[in-house]
Amino acid sequence: MGDYDDVTAFLGQKGPYFYRTFFLLNTIFISTGFFGLFIVFVGATPPHHCFIPDSGNLSEAWRKAIIPIKVVNGQEEESKCSRYRLDVVRNLSALGYIPGLDVNLTGVEQEGCVDGWSYSKDIYQSTIVTEWDLVCDNEWKTPFASSTLFVGFLIGSLLSGQFSDRFGRKKVIFGSLVAQLVSVLIQAFSPSWEVFCIMFTFVGASQISLYISAFVLGTEVLSKSMREVFTTLGAFLHYCIGYMALPWIAYAMREWRTLLIILSSVSVVYIPLWWFIPESPRWLYSQGRVEEAEAILRDAAKRNRVTAPEVIFKDTELDVESALKNKYSMIDVLRTSNIRCVTLMCLFLWMAVNIGYYGLSLNTSNLSGDPYLNCFLSALTEVPAYVVSTVLLRNCQRRPLLSAFLLIGGVMLFLIQLIPENLQGVAIAVEMVGKFAFTMSFTVVYIYTAEIYPTVVRSAGVGICSSAARIGTIAAPYVIYLGSINKYLPYIIMGSMTVTSSAVNLFLPETFRKKLPETVEHMQQCKGYALL
Repeated sequence: MGDYDDVTAFLGQKGPYFYRTFFLLNTIFISTGFFGLFIVFVGATPPHHCFIPDSGNLSEAWRKAIIPIKVVNGQEEESKCSRYRLDVVRNLSALGYIPGLDVNLTGVEQEGCVDGWSYSKDIYQSTIVTEWDLVCDNEWKTPFASSTLFVGFLIGSLLSGQFSDRFGRKKVIFGSLVAQLVSVLIQAFSPSWEVFCIMFTFVGASQISLYISAFVLGTEVLSKSMREVFTTLGAFLHYCIGYMALPWIAYAMREWRTLLIILSSVSVVYIPLWWFIPESPRWLYSQGRVEEAEAILRDAAKRNRVTAPEVIFKDTELDVESALKNKYSMIDVLRTSNIRCVTLMCLFLWMAVNIGYYGLSLNTSNLSGDPYLNCFLSALTEVPAYVVSTVLLRNCQRRPLLSAFLLIGGVMLFLIQLIPENLQGVAIAVEMVGKFAFTMSFTVVYIYTAEIYPTVVRSAGVGICSSAARIGTIAAPYVIYLGSINKYLPYIIMGSMTVTSSAVNLFLPETFRKKLPETVEHMQQCKGYALL
């Protein structure tokens, strides 16, 4: 419907109708900031060691010595997964031997944590790790739980568009809100890790469906001038507000089940908005529901204090059958060699950006210092990133801009490995600069990708890239998990992918201040595409 903006021009660019819709949709994005990353706290692993029963009748010296000392990354620390055999140590203690003097501990046989683990409660009262002992042989279950959220993102990304096209943007938004509320609430009462993971998949699917549907509704309902602010600053910044609020809620609620109950209750606040947020008149018209579309536009005109024409939609201005005549799918973004090269490079870009962005976001609980403050600072760095990227996108070429920030992010990932452990503040600052660069890249790649693809396959192109991004987010927890093997490994992997992607990006065509291609044939004729 290329003439829709002309048909609805009588509403003006600003007014109470647009202001109200802009504000209400943006408040919904705040909730998405809560649910995307609460696993940082819910799935945190506190310091731990094998549990020593009080019935062991051990002397104080043997109780302190029963946990073996191991060297990890050049540092001595207590073993997390083994202890000296309790029956042997009990006998040695009963005989009055002193560990280290009368007994060489290296010769004492070890055993696993057969009585469970003892967890520090200095920061977290309980997490899913302490609840179900997701440590040692079960340590892989924590990143797996994180990945189930991103599997939900992938499912939601693929299904939400089809659902909103069939049932309407508004119904999918509020259906997702209810699904999000129910999923998180059930998750809070999960009797097992398996149930937690299953429900986390539903949380991810509902969360991304909510985000995408609200984003689409805003772009279709708001005026052109307000649409630009909504898509660049509104959605991203309000997501950031929820992200920044999350660590403070988690700080107040340090028991994971209580935290999820509180977060689930947030969705209840949005249910009454059903009576204030309109359906998309654009979508209603595409479904042939012209009277409903006109009713919404007349109400908008009344609120904006303007006069609507007697007949808003005219057959000569908007022809639904003509608009729907040609159908395209994701297959078309791989059909020709030129567009296939563009797609493959974009897929790699999206995966690299998402692994870096979510890798650093999920890693905040592993940084030195207060995890709540680190998470807040990680979220805070996104605010100037969104503001700066919006300004730069209006004045700078996309290709060098994206490559520059990908390169900065990659360099920061390599640099952080060289900082001594006694300089915690410097390490956190470097990681925040990396997060800033990845947030900038995240914002630019969305708009850049939409400008690269021609109109007829633009949605399909962005959709397949978004699916690739979900693969990157699914992999991100496992990249962070590699830090348990070698603390430098996650940064090496993320840094290598990012630096490589910054070079790959240079082979994509520039789109700044250029007319967007309308067809695949037009795309192939544009300067830059023909070089691929």
